[in-house]
Parts: sequence; structure tokens; C-alpha cells
Amino acid sequence: MWRRPGRRIVSGAALVATALVVASCSPGESVDRAAQDGRQPTAAPSAAPTANIKEPPRVDPAWPRWGFTHTGVSANNVTPQFEQTVAQRLAQTPMLQNQHIMGFGALNPQPRPREFYWEDLDSRTNLMRRSGGTQIMTLCCAPDWMKGGPEGPTQDSAWSEHLEDAPYPKHFDDFARLSAAVATKYRDVKYFMVWNEFKGFWKDHSKPADYKGYTAMYNKVYDAVKAARPDAQVGGPYLGFDSNRTGNSELRGPWGVVNQNALDAFEYWFENKKGADFVVVDGASVTDAHELLPDAFGALGKFSAVTTWLREKTDLPVWWSEWYFVPEDKTVWPEPMRLAVQAASMIEFAESGAATALYWNPQVKQGTCLPCMWDPRTGAEQPTGRLMADFTRWFPAGARLEAVTSSAPGVRVLAQPQQMVMVNTTGAKVTTTVDGREFALGPYEIRWSGR
Repeated sequence: MWRRPGRRIVSGAALVATALVVASCSPGESVDRAAQDGRQPTAAPSAAPTANIKEPPRVDPAWPRWGFTHTGVSANNVTPQFEQTVAQRLAQTPMLQNQHIMGFGALNPQPRPREFYWEDLDSRTNLMRRSGGTQIMTLCCAPDWMKGGPEGPTQDSAWSEHLEDAPYPKHFDDFARLSAAVATKYRDVKYFMVWNEFKGFWKDHSKPADYKGYTAMYNKVYDAVKAARPDAQVGGPYLGFDSNRTGNSELRGPWGVVNQNALDAFEYWFENKKGADFVVVDGASVTDAHELLPDAFGALGKFSAVTTWLREKTDLPVWWSEWYFVPEDKTVWPEPMRLAVQAASMIEFAESGAATALYWNPQVKQGTCLPCMWDPRTGAEQPTGRLMADFTRWFPAGARLEAVTSSAPGVRVLAQPQQMVMVNTTGAKVTTTVDGREFALGPYEIRWSGR
């Protein structure tokens, strides 16, 4: 069975890795102090669309745009005090929060056809609720008995070997009924993503995906959830847009070539779906050979290219359910560089008009985790979480972006009427003029400034 390299499945409630967010400010930067203290800014961003991009319809200007996915270990898996610490901090800047219904921190929700187990989902939704999150659920994965396994609680070997198996076609209706039961029980969860990366429907990415099978299941889930909860918002296909160095594809750039099989799968789903309230994709800036073309920052152009390709096909909001920008071959960058690449990737999403981007928060219960949103030992906010909060506050979906440039080509800028962020994409000190003022930025520094 195919898995994205580096994403490990583990057993029980501590299943699989990583969730979302944004980068952080460097010491000494000029930032609105109220924003840094967690208080609301004195002036909210304007909701008018950017002049040079197509405005996504049906997206509330107050929509956070940014959020993260809970994975195998999250704040509710440590201690009540730890959970309270994380929840209180997240509540200062509410954002989107996503949870899968099975795996990624949740045990089998339906071990037998007429038996439900909600304890893990209750715990995660309580955390999302307490922390002020806008709740999302990913309708994946499927109980064992729907995919050839036995009835009963999922065993350790099944977590590692069969979590990502798709339900058999004869059980598509059963999975649709489970999805409707989830939507009915968790009525304050409004947004539902159907499945995850075509798991079980696309085992060999050198060949076409089983897009007909996925679409048949999607349509049954869509109908069942809408029948149970007409107010629910449902999206798909949650498809990974892989890229390679070369290949035959209609979507290519200096960053590589998107797998044409992914484009074909999206086209079939889009043309044959019963309905959708948003479209969902994910992807990495690296190629299948762990290459960053032409470099770590240039490779981020893939996110804008894919978003633009999608927005040319539909007016539905474009969601990125996951995105990755570090090679999954154990590459380790200096933390300032990793944060700078993350911030630059978020600039790509904002400028290209993506409605939502969810960070896959790493799964770590103890020890050091620099990419985590909070410290796994104390629950304190980490730079990644600070970056996420700053982008959530200043660049929600619908914020009016303004054309502000840097005199130094290595500095990227994203600006709205009240605030801007600058990212030094070089490993050297840079002096630049931005918005009529001079700034001295350290290597890979992220600088926020009022306007």
C-alpha cells in the first residue's frame, strides 16, 4: 500500500504524523505589540479582493484561512493541565482545526456494524471546542470490517498494515452511513473532507488512480451527509498533487511537473461528483526524488501554480488539506531557514487565492520538536505556532492584499492595509527598502511591521 514517504503509521490512539501552521517573528522586529500579546488588532484587514487574482466566492472575509490537523498525539493526550495550557493559547487566535474520524489520534469509531465508539472523537472535538477552533472532520479512515478485516477493535498489526486501505465497494454504503452518523453526532462540526489522499484508491502513482471507485464512494458519502445535515459543507477529493522532475503533464513549471494521473483523477471527480462546497488537494514542493527545484524557495511556486489551475476550473473555494516543503529524506535545515520557507509558502497560498491551508502538526509526545506548534513538554507556544497565529490574524481569506515590493530581490513581502510581513529568503544579512522604509534583516529573518 502506498504511503507518502516519511509518514509513519503507528498503533492505537497515537497514530501517524504531523499537523499545520505558520512561521514566527525574530527578536527585535517591529510588530504590533497588541497582536504579539494575543489581543485583537485595533484595525481589522479589509475584505476586498486582491486586484490581480480571481476572488474566491462564498468565502467569508473573516474566514481564518489558516489552521492545522491534529495527529496521533495532540494536546488532549498528555495531561489536563497541558491541554488547558494549549487550549487557552490557541483560543487567543482561533483558527481552523481538523481531525480524522479513524487513525491520527482516534481509534476505530465503528468496530462492529451496529456498535459505535466515540470516546476519542469526543476528546478531540472537546479540545477543538475549548480552544475556539472552527472544527473540520476528515471522513477517513474506514473500520476493518468494511475493508476485509474482522469485526471488533482494530488490532496493532491492522493499524500499521491496513489503516490506509479503502473500503470495499460493497461497503461504500456502510461508510456513507458512518459518515452521516458522525455528522449527526457532531453537529457543531460544519466542514467535512471526504477521505484522505485517495488512500487505497491509488496504490501505484505511476499508474492511473481508481478515480471511478473514489468518486462512487464520495457521492454516497456526500448524499448521506447532506441528507443527515443539510447545513454541512462537504468537500473532496483530498487528492495529492505529486510532482516529478520530468514527465508528460499539462501542469509544469521550474519547480517540476505535476503527475498527470493526479490531474486526470481530479478532472474525473470534478465532472462526476454529486456536489461539493469546496475542493480539497494537498501536495509537497519537493519532487518524488526529494528535489527542490530550482531551490527551496523557488519550489514553492508549485503551490501557486496548482491553486491557479484549480481556480481556472471552478469558483469553489480551494482548500489545501496538507502541504509540505522540507524533503522527507531526513533533511534537517537550520530552524530560521525552515521557518522562512514555511512563511514564504504561506505567502504563495495567500497571493494565489487559496481559501484554506492546513498544517500537518507533527506527532511528538515528548522531547524537542521545532516544527510543532507547541512545545511537547510544556505546551508553550513555539515559533511555528506564533507564525500561524500572525497569519491567521492579519491575512484571513478575503483580506485585501496590496502590492508592496522590496528593493532587495531576496526579500518577499505580503501586505494588507494595516500590516505586512517580510521574509528574507537568503542566508545573508540584507538591507532593503519596503513601503518607503529601510529595514535590515538577518539571515532568513521574518519581520512583521505595521504600515
